[in-house]
Amino acid sequence: MRVPNSVVLPVGTHVDCCQEEEVEEKRCDIMAKIAAMLMERKSNLTHFIDNLEGSEEPEFYVDQWERLKEMESCTLTILNLVAVNCTDHHDIKKLEATILEHVKNEELFPEVVRVLPPVYRQVEAAIVDIAQGEEMADHGMMDLQYLLSKLSQCEHLANLGRELLQDILRYLHRVGLVVWYEEIKHLESTVFLQPTFLITMFKLLVRYRLVQQLESIS
Repeated sequence: MRVPNSVVLPVGTHVDCCQEEEVEEKRCDIMAKIAAMLMERKSNLTHFIDNLEGSEEPEFYVDQWERLKEMESCTLTILNLVAVNCTDHHDIKKLEATILEHVKNEELFPEVVRVLPPVYRQVEAAIVDIAQGEEMADHGMMDLQYLLSKLSQCEHLANLGRELLQDILRYLHRVGLVVWYEEIKHLESTVFLQPTFLITMFKLLVRYRLVQQLESIS
C-alpha cells in the first residue's frame, strides 16, 4: 500500500493438496479476507484523519494529517486469485502466461508501452558481451569506473557519461540483468555482471549458517 496504484495478483499454491471443491472455497475465502483487510484499512485511515481534523489544535498535526491523506490516496488493484499446482509444469506455465497478460494490460500498467532510449539497449548488449567475454572472472564483479571505460571503447558508446550509465544500471538492476547496490556505500562502486554467481554465494552463506545453527542445537 505504500506504492500508489499498486497491482496485486494473489497466487494460491499447493492446489494438489486440496479437493476440487476446496480450491474454489479457499479462493473465495482469500479474496474475501483481502477485501475485508482493505475495508478495515480504509476505515482506520478515515477515523484517524477525522480525529486530527476534529482536534482542538489541528495545526499541530499537519504533518501527520498530510501523511495519512497520502496513504489514503494510495490505491490497490486486486486481480483474481490464480490457483496453482506447483507440481504441474502446465500450471506454472499458465501462471506465467497470466502474469504476462496482466503486465501487457495498458489499463493496469500505463507505462508498459514506454519505449526505452536506444542507448539503453546498446549498453545492455555491450554489458552482456563483457559478461560473456573470456576476460570476465567467474564472480562477475567489476568496478563501476572500469565498466564505464570498457563501455566507452564501443564506437557507439564513446560519449557515454557516468551519470547516464548509472541511470541505465538502475534499470538493468530492476530487470535482473545486473546487480548494483548503489545504496550501500561499500558496494556503490561495484557492479555484479553475473547475478547468478551472487545468488549462489548467498545460498552457500545461508546454508553454512543454517548448518552451524542446527549443529549448535543438536
